[in-house]
Amino acid sequence: MRNKDRDPSLYENDLEPRKDLYLDSYKTTNVNILLNRVRLDKKKSLRKKLFFSAILLALVSGLIAYLLI
Repeated sequence: MRNKDRDPSLYENDLEPRKDLYLDSYKTTNVNILLNRVRLDKKKSLRKKLFFSAILLALVSGLIAYLLI
């Protein structure tokens, strides 16, 4: 005799959680990439700020030296 109580949709539901496992691994990879990009952007912005501050300091000190002489 065949077991008529079994629902064929139960077999399909078993496959769905496996799909989520694969998606989670991709999401964590993407998050790591984004975090690394944020860190690199912070470093670039700090370098730009230091560069412009050094140029501004050089211009101001040059102007002061010119006015004193």
